Amino acid sequence: MDKKKQSKVPPVKRFKSNDDDDDVELPCSFEDQLAGMECEFDSPQAFGEGPENQSTNMKWSRPQPPDLDPKVDKLVFQQLDIDHYNGQPLKDMPGSQIGPVPIMRMYGVTMEGNSVCCHVHGFTPYFYVTVPFNFKESNCHELKSNLNKAILEDLRSNKDNIRETVLEVKLVKAKSIMYYKNDDDTTFARVSVALPKLIAAAKRLIERQPTSFGLMNPTFYETNIDFDIRFMVDTSVVGCSWIELPPAKWSLRTKDNSLKPESRCQIEVDVAWNQFISHQPEGEWLKLAPFRILSFDIECAGRKGVFPEPKHDPVIQIASMVIRQGESEPYLRNVFTLNTCAPIVGSQVFSFQSEAEMLSKWSDFFRELDADIITGYNICNFDWPYLINRAKHLKVDSFDFLGRIKNIRSVIKDTILQSKQMGRRENKSINFEGRVPFDLLLVLVRDYKLRSYTLNAVSYHFLQEQKEDVHHSIISDLQNENEQTRRRLAMYCLKDAYLPLKLLNKLMCIINYIEMARVTGVPLLCLLTRGQQIKVVSQLLRKSKGAGYLMPAYHGQGSEEQFEGATVIEPKKGYYADPISTLDFASLYPSIMMAHNLCYTTLVPPNIQKEINLSSDDVTVTPSNNMFVKAHKRKGLLPEILESLLAARKKAKADLKEEKGSIKKICA
Repeated sequence: MDKKKQSKVPPVKRFKSNDDDDDVELPCSFEDQLAGMECEFDSPQAFGEGPENQSTNMKWSRPQPPDLDPKVDKLVFQQLDIDHYNGQPLKDMPGSQIGPVPIMRMYGVTMEGNSVCCHVHGFTPYFYVTVPFNFKESNCHELKSNLNKAILEDLRSNKDNIRETVLEVKLVKAKSIMYYKNDDDTTFARVSVALPKLIAAAKRLIERQPTSFGLMNPTFYETNIDFDIRFMVDTSVVGCSWIELPPAKWSLRTKDNSLKPESRCQIEVDVAWNQFISHQPEGEWLKLAPFRILSFDIECAGRKGVFPEPKHDPVIQIASMVIRQGESEPYLRNVFTLNTCAPIVGSQVFSFQSEAEMLSKWSDFFRELDADIITGYNICNFDWPYLINRAKHLKVDSFDFLGRIKNIRSVIKDTILQSKQMGRRENKSINFEGRVPFDLLLVLVRDYKLRSYTLNAVSYHFLQEQKEDVHHSIISDLQNENEQTRRRLAMYCLKDAYLPLKLLNKLMCIINYIEMARVTGVPLLCLLTRGQQIKVVSQLLRKSKGAGYLMPAYHGQGSEEQFEGATVIEPKKGYYADPISTLDFASLYPSIMMAHNLCYTTLVPPNIQKEINLSSDDVTVTPSNNMFVKAHKRKGLLPEILESLLAARKKAKADLKEEKGSIKKICA
C-alpha cells in the first residue's frame, strides 16, 4: 500500500482589521498549528515486538536496518547511554574466562536512524594501593592469593557463584595527584578484581588487617571511581561520542545464532573493549544522529478536591508527540483516550472502552517507537510513577517493560540529590535501559532561576505561549460528557506534550547537554541525575591518566563552611560628565588558578618545604600561606583543564562569527 501523504500546510493566520488601522497579525491557535503540520498517518501495518508481538503502524517503527556482514562492514553509531551488567565470558574475548564478568553496554543510533546495542567484553575493574619499599614482583602472587581467599570467605551468599575474585596483582610506577614531591615515581600495586562491587570489599579487608597481605599503612587510590566512568576514561570514550567498530572486529547477534539478542534495538553486536574506535568530537564527528525524542503528557480523572491517586483515579488520556533531532516539528502526534473522542486534524486519535487496554496499547506504542530521549514536564515525579502504579493496580503485566532490555522491568526508586548549588531535592528515579529520561522541569530548575516553574509560567516566559484554557477542576466533567468535550480535553493534553518540545528547541537543551557531556566526558544521564563532582572527577581522571598520576580515594565530609567571595567595592555615586571605563575579569577564578598554577599537583606539603630545595622564584605563596610551585617546575592539571575549556569556548565563539548557515549558528 502506498503511503498517503498530506502536503504541508502553513499555519492559518487570522487578521484583525478596521478602517483606520493596518491589519495586525494575531498568533494562530494551537488547533490551527496542529492542522498545519505534516500528516502521514495512513501507513501500512508492520509487525512489532514488545513483550508480545502486535500489529503496529509503520510510522512508529524505525527504518529497516541494512544487511550487515561483520567481516567486511564497519558499524558507526553515536552512543547516547552506557551501563554494565554481570554476564558470562565469551570465548576469544579478553579478560577472565571464569564467570561472572562485567560486560559494558553502549546504546546508540546510526546516522540512518537505526538503534544499536553494543556489548563490550573484557574490561575489568581495578584499583591501586601503596606497597612497602621492599615489596617485589614475587610478593604479588601472595597478595593475590590471600586477598582472593579473604574475599571469598567474606561473601555471605555468593549468589553470583564467584570462584575467582582477584584476577591480577601487578606493580606499577606512578605519582599521587596530591602534592608536589619532586618528580619521583612511587611503586603501587594495581589490583584487578572480577566484579566492580568487589573493590569495596577488598579495600575494607585490607584496611582491617593490612599485614595479612604484606602491606603497611596502605593508602588506596581510585577505589571510588564509578565503573562506567572508569571504562570511558580508559577507552577515551566521552559522552555522546561516535563509536566505530572496524570490519572483522565485531560480531552480530541474530535470532539464528547461539548468542541471541537481548535488547529491542535493531542492531545488537559484541566487541572486545580494545577493538573499537572512539572518535573525539571534532570536525565531522561533531554531527548528531537523528535521535527520536518523545514528549508525552497524561490526564487523570481526579475526585473533587483530591489530588489524583493511582489506586483510585483513572488515566483518561495520554498524548504523545515525537520529533527527530534536527527537525523543526513533530512528525508523529497521537492521543490515546478512554471512551470516544471526536477526530482531531493533524493527530491520530485512538479510543478505548477499557483503561487497562488503553495502557497496554500505549506501552506497545512506546516500545515500537523505540525513543532515545523521553521528555515532558514533571514526568519523572508524576507521569511515569502514576502510569506504572496505575498499570500495576489494573494488572497490566507487560506495561513496565519500558527499557531496551527485554527482560528488565522499570522500577520506581526514591532518590535524593544534595549539593550546595541546588540544595536538597527528593526525586523519583526510574530505569529505562538505553533511553534517557529528560524531564524538562528538572532541567529548568537546575539551569534557570524563575519566579514560577509551572508549565504555563515557563511557556509564557520563554515562548510567549500558554496552555490551552482548561482548568484542572473541570477535567472530570469534560471526560464524562461527550466526544466533543473529550476532544477539547485531548487538545489540552496534546498542547501539554507539544510545549516541552518547543521549549527544548528554544532553549537548545538537548544540544547544550550533549555538548556538556562531550566536554566533561560523562554520560548524558549523569548530567541530569548527578551533581558537579562527577564532571570534575571525569576530567581530572583523564588528565591524570595521561600524565602518570593517580587519584587518592578521599571521602569528603559534609561541611557548612562558606568560602568568602570576591571583594566588591562600592561605587562613588554622582554625576560624571566624562565617560568612565570599567574593568572586569573574564572568568575570574579560573584566571587566578591558571595565572598562579594552583592545583593539587603543585601544592607543596608544609612538612617538606625545606627538604625539596625550592627558591622563592619557584613558588607562589597565597594569602593563607599555602605554597604552590610555578609552572616551570610542574604544570598543574587543573590549569591545563581550564585552559582547554576556555580555548574550546573561544573557538566556538570564533566559529560562530564565521558561520553563515542559520541552523549551524543556532547549534553553536
